[in-house]
Amino acid sequence: MPRRWIAHLDMDAFYASVELLRYPELAGQPVVIGGGRRHQPSTLPDGTRRFATLAGYAGRGVVTTATYAARDYGVHSGMGLMKAALRAPAAILLPTDFERYRHYSRAFKTAVAEVAPVIEDRGIDEIYIDLSDVPGAQDAVGHDPTGGVRAVAQEIRNNVRRATGLTCSVGVTPNKLLSKIASELDKPDGLTVLTEAEIPARIWPLPVRRINGIGPKAGARLLGLGIHTIGELAARERAFLVEQFGRAYGRWLHDAAHGHDDRPVQTRGEPVSMSRETTFDRDLHAVRDRAELSRIFSELAAQVATDLQRRGYAGRTIGIKLRFEDFKTVTRDLTLPQAVSDAAAIRHAAGQCLKRVDLSRRLRLLGVRAGSLVRL
Repeated sequence: MPRRWIAHLDMDAFYASVELLRYPELAGQPVVIGGGRRHQPSTLPDGTRRFATLAGYAGRGVVTTATYAARDYGVHSGMGLMKAALRAPAAILLPTDFERYRHYSRAFKTAVAEVAPVIEDRGIDEIYIDLSDVPGAQDAVGHDPTGGVRAVAQEIRNNVRRATGLTCSVGVTPNKLLSKIASELDKPDGLTVLTEAEIPARIWPLPVRRINGIGPKAGARLLGLGIHTIGELAARERAFLVEQFGRAYGRWLHDAAHGHDDRPVQTRGEPVSMSRETTFDRDLHAVRDRAELSRIFSELAAQVATDLQRRGYAGRTIGIKLRFEDFKTVTRDLTLPQAVSDAAAIRHAAGQCLKRVDLSRRLRLLGVRAGSLVRL
């Protein structure tokens, strides 16, 4: 029976890398993408370009992405630009250009499809690829049973580089869960091929949060149980995890820690909605903590907008989700005349939903959602 080989391809700092093609003089510098159009670079009389920096930034903008040099300062996607300015005031600030990013997204996916056509689109900058039936993928090279699939993955990387001028990182393993982890192991511009036999050495030493599907709350609970690494999670009995996390999630945790995942690469399927939510460190009051709630609300709306734009969607129904101190959950939705994808419109519509909720109790969770999605 042919060996199953699934690849996860993740473009390296995609938006920032696309901008560096336009502004090559910024190579190696800390660059943050996420400013508005007022941060567009200007050209001086001598032909050189003047760029805005994060120093003195004031506003509610959110970091869309950052170069690896900026990440070294602790700047990351989803962070408020004002907070990023405190960490890296000298970093260059550039506005987002989603039309350009979508162009390069289509180009890299076309380049991949020339080698391996069975692709699951996971967004503007990442895909899963089934390599199992690609010619040569099952071949051994000398004593290396992974030599053939490694060569195929390298051909994909070369094709992407030729078509776009950009680098990507690829993880190749027997399934999607492991490949998602593997693509991060040697970033940027990395190629990692792992077999199930290598799980104890390469996967188990990693923190549990490296498993896609273990979020902040589950991660914190696992840490509270003394489970820090994937290996420590794998060492726990399935019955223990079911007792702690419930039947479905407990069994999934056990399977994931052992690298088990039989999900197929799905070549079709549209998302139903996109949402962002956060659970507060302490319960917040709508009046006394108004400023903090307003900031978080705006950040969630901006994050939903970024998610929509990254994947080329707009949402006609905007909703909110609130969980109060007594754990009661309330949702409200608003259907708009036209679909929207910009942060200001999402924030305004979500604010209209918020006016329909009694906010006399403290809040422990806040979320913003966009539904009734349409392609841009």
